[in-house]
Amino acid sequence: MSLTGAPAKSPRFALIDVLRGVAIVAMVVYHCAWDLSYFQLIDFDITVNDGWRLFQHLILGGFLLLVGVSLVLAHRNGIRWPAFWRRFAMIAAGAAAVSIGTYILFPQTFVFFGILHAIALFSLLALPFLKLPPWLTALIGAAFLLIPLFFSDSAFNAPQLAWIGFWQEPPATNDLVPIFPWFGMVLVGMALASAVLASPAAARIAAWSPAAAFRPLIVLGRWSLVIYLVHQPLLLAIIYPIANARPADAPTRVDSFLSSCVATCKDNGNSQDHCTAYCGCAVERIIRDDLWAVIEQSTASPEQNAAIADIAGQCTATIPSKAP
Repeated sequence: MSLTGAPAKSPRFALIDVLRGVAIVAMVVYHCAWDLSYFQLIDFDITVNDGWRLFQHLILGGFLLLVGVSLVLAHRNGIRWPAFWRRFAMIAAGAAAVSIGTYILFPQTFVFFGILHAIALFSLLALPFLKLPPWLTALIGAAFLLIPLFFSDSAFNAPQLAWIGFWQEPPATNDLVPIFPWFGMVLVGMALASAVLASPAAARIAAWSPAAAFRPLIVLGRWSLVIYLVHQPLLLAIIYPIANARPADAPTRVDSFLSSCVATCKDNGNSQDHCTAYCGCAVERIIRDDLWAVIEQSTASPEQNAAIADIAGQCTATIPSKAP
């Protein structure tokens, strides 16, 4: 306790700031790739690419794990209500700004419950868990993570309920971080922090003094909310003019492939619907296996012929031919 009777402010752990800084860098990298993909400045859609989707989930999980850790570090001696409400107000205001900004830019897919909305709500929901033993918090966290694997219902597809997380098909939005399963990561972070603080490792972690090379990450970690709010406008200020400078009718790699593929397919006597589905299948496999360099070779090679034959065989088996 402090002399005023309020809970004393806990010392900062440099390691947490470093980890938060790493998460911020990863997030900026992901959002830069997302912007490039959205404006078709790169030739694949990162929202359906397995590697990028895994990267996104690792970033999100890391952020929420650190939210739980930070809550325990900040309030383990008792909830510091003025500091909590200041932080909550900043995050809630940031969430509102994201919703308004994305509604202006992407009205059909605006963010109604993204990462900042989730952190604000999860911070409130997590407060009762500060008093629970770590094992129980971890057990409840595991339940949040696992329940969506076994239960879903189409009623949760609607945006009004999608923030809970039991959808069968997610609604159209550029960012959605539902309670199930993601609140579970906050609880796991809280349990982990409580367990470490009760162990001999806590003193060693608290005493760790980072080398100079880590200082930029510490700065990023301590200003993570500000960076989150400003990085996308800065990225768009760079990427949007580049996208607009491209000729309006300039085809992307995918556009060119699909156009050529559909035309050839129709010349072979197939219907428009079949050719669209077949060529969509083909481009998915080219993107998945990163075969552009092979497919776009100016002269036919055994490697190119084998790749084309394999793609044709897979897509023909998946989408039977239909006459027009």
